[in-house]
Amino acid sequence: MNARSWLGLAAAVALSEGAGALGALSTAPAIASGWYAGLAKPLLMPPAWLFAPVWLALYALMGVALYLAWEARERSALACLLGLWLFFLQLGANALWSPIFFGARSPALALLDIGILWLLILATLALFARLSRPAAWLLAPYLAWVTFALYLNLAIVLLN
Repeated sequence: MNARSWLGLAAAVALSEGAGALGALSTAPAIASGWYAGLAKPLLMPPAWLFAPVWLALYALMGVALYLAWEARERSALACLLGLWLFFLQLGANALWSPIFFGARSPALALLDIGILWLLILATLALFARLSRPAAWLLAPYLAWVTFALYLNLAIVLLN
């Protein structure tokens, strides 16, 4: 890899991690306020300390997937354009979830957001697969985690 490639990879990872950092800004105040602690949680709720490292790793994988899809753009310019468009849509939906759930204290609206996010990730994964199988595989853990997060969000809505 040349310096330009490393710079592109770093930019793609930083962009993805930045979306996570934006979402995290809403999380800490809601947790500190006690609002989140007062919610009934589902049986399979992981410990709170697990979320930050999992998301950090997932955002890094998303960034690498973005980079690989971009690098494979000569395979299909249309698939790349649509894949990038979907990637940024899902990244936006992802970044909105925490402000909706924690900032607005609206688990029900966050459930709608995460449902849309899940569909956008699936569509992005499918388009990335046309460009780069490794890019698609790098999104698979993200889809799995968001599937689990959708369950957690739904359970919180139903329990509260």
